[in-house]
Amino acid sequence: MGIYFNPGNKKFWKATRSKIYVDKTGLIAWTNEQINTEQGFVCVSRPRRFGKSITLNMLAAYYSRGCDSRELFAGRKIQSEKSFEEHLNQYDVIFLNMQHFLIGAKNREITDYIEQEVLGEIQKEFGGDFVNPGIGLADALERIYAETDRQFIFLIDEWDCVMRERQESEELQKQYLDFLRNLLKDREYVALAYMTGILPIKKYGLHSALNMFWEYSMTDQKALEEYTGFTDIEVKELCERFDMDFHYAGSWYDGYMFTRYQHIYNPRSVVEAMVCHRYSSYWTSTETYDALKMYMDMDFDGLRPDIVQMLGGGRVTVNTRSFQNDMRNLRTKDDVLTLLIHLGYLAYDLEREEAFIPNKEIVGEFENAMSVGGWTEVMRVLKESESLLEATLSGEEEKVAGGLDQAHMEVASVLTYNDENAMACAINIAYYSARKDYRIIRELPTGRGFADVVFLPLPASGKPALVVELKYDKSANAAIQQIKDRQYTQALDGFFGEILLVGVNYDRYNADKPHSCVIEKMEKI
Repeated sequence: MGIYFNPGNKKFWKATRSKIYVDKTGLIAWTNEQINTEQGFVCVSRPRRFGKSITLNMLAAYYSRGCDSRELFAGRKIQSEKSFEEHLNQYDVIFLNMQHFLIGAKNREITDYIEQEVLGEIQKEFGGDFVNPGIGLADALERIYAETDRQFIFLIDEWDCVMRERQESEELQKQYLDFLRNLLKDREYVALAYMTGILPIKKYGLHSALNMFWEYSMTDQKALEEYTGFTDIEVKELCERFDMDFHYAGSWYDGYMFTRYQHIYNPRSVVEAMVCHRYSSYWTSTETYDALKMYMDMDFDGLRPDIVQMLGGGRVTVNTRSFQNDMRNLRTKDDVLTLLIHLGYLAYDLEREEAFIPNKEIVGEFENAMSVGGWTEVMRVLKESESLLEATLSGEEEKVAGGLDQAHMEVASVLTYNDENAMACAINIAYYSARKDYRIIRELPTGRGFADVVFLPLPASGKPALVVELKYDKSANAAIQQIKDRQYTQALDGFFGEILLVGVNYDRYNADKPHSCVIEKMEKI
């Protein structure tokens, strides 16, 4: 067993012995289908702490020649697949963690360092006949394949770290891309190449060195949706095992959605919440919010209103196709929003081409980024949201209307009231503190229309539900009547108890008191 050549199964063995291990070995059946096909070049990009490294360790354990991993995969999902025996420990694996190479290279060229380290292990396995002085890694592997007919599987972790951490060095990036192209493209010794990183690889300026790769990113994971994070079923099983509330898990860590799997959870955060037996921000605590703040503060027209709209539970349309997969040369607000999708700060609805903030954990990160300057008005609204919620729960209609007037004045410079949708975003920001006890649902389908905003209390919160209907240049009483006429409360499946009907109207012609509010109580039995 080597460090880079046939690294064996020890790292995956450790993962399976952990307190929490979720079986994702079904992915191996999919990678088996890609071996020695035109689709055998796979680049999977996900945010940090989304299980990229453990996936590569799993693939290394399964494919690496020279070790016996049969017992390690016994009882796992892959064992029942037809291809399990055919490919088990049948390939020479070359495992490259580019982050380690970038750090270890120091003053040397990273590509020279990679070749030196890997060739050293290749020579130990195959002898000096294939590795002569001055020969490159690709040429050595060509000779080995020609003589032995042994193919290689390449597993590359943090493939994009050169692009992320050496953003200013375009020459180094080009040299690195040329190295990967020479090593992998049109080489018969490559049975499979599986790369992971944070960024996709389609576009780096005009230099398209790796166009043979099929990409699976946070804008479209295609066949790999199930393996991007934890699914509803997997999280529900963990919550039952650790006696944790499943609804709270969803509000904290769910929200990443794809085409087939509409609910994908941040795996790192779920694991830590279960082990610590407490819901909190775990994923965001692994990195400073300065990076998020830097992108939020970029002066692109429409970016700040879009962020405020998403903070209020809204969605914004994003053109992800213009992004050049470059963290340095961002030209439009769409570039910034697309980058935030790849970094995991935003989720993306492929069918509607819309971005949104996925969950409470990420909302907190946006709040942290805004708290250090530049977003003073919005932060004032957030701080006053607790007293506004208390006034609403107490039925203090005048106080609620006054609080909404003040909140509107604060956010008007960023988010303009021009319709009920903009009002709904502003209302959600005004009730920001409700997120700790409520699941806030915009446009809840009721069978007879859509309720504008529903505050559904989380179990054990002890709070009443709120059904909020918004009107623009009409009346708060008309809003209440619409809730009743269309029976919006019937859509609160599984909730029984007190419900507050909240009607809010905004009168743009009343400069002194533009908001009016009516609150009524009812009981769902």
